[in-house]
Amino acid sequence: MRVIAHATEDVSRVREALDFFLSGAGVKEAAELVEELQAEGHHGNPITILSVQLKKKAECLNFARFVRENFSEEDVDMLREEMPERLDDDLVFHLRFDKQAAYLQQVKLTNSSDAIIAKVKIETYPKNREKAGAIVEELFG
Repeated sequence: MRVIAHATEDVSRVREALDFFLSGAGVKEAAELVEELQAEGHHGNPITILSVQLKKKAECLNFARFVRENFSEEDVDMLREEMPERLDDDLVFHLRFDKQAAYLQQVKLTNSSDAIIAKVKIETYPKNREKAGAIVEELFG
């Protein structure tokens, strides 16, 4: 997952939004896992990029379960409809969550570029898009 805190935003609040997903995934030491990078935005404004990678299977499954349990029916329907476009050729499933909603402890999909971006790598052996699609449907509805 990755999220950008713009110069006009409080980094601690953006971190709280990210922590909402990490606690939902059962991540115990979230503060230690989150990497913080200082960068310069498009117009020269300072930005902070927060990123975290979940590698433990249990945490990844908990993340998927947490997201699915907290989705609205509209988000589930939209995800089903957009699933083929969200699953790329490398079998990475792309999600964007509303940053403000996450700060308010809600899971909500968004198309905005100012979002918490989650990339979920779906492993199949051999690499198979149809199997990956079935796994995504099982995980996210």
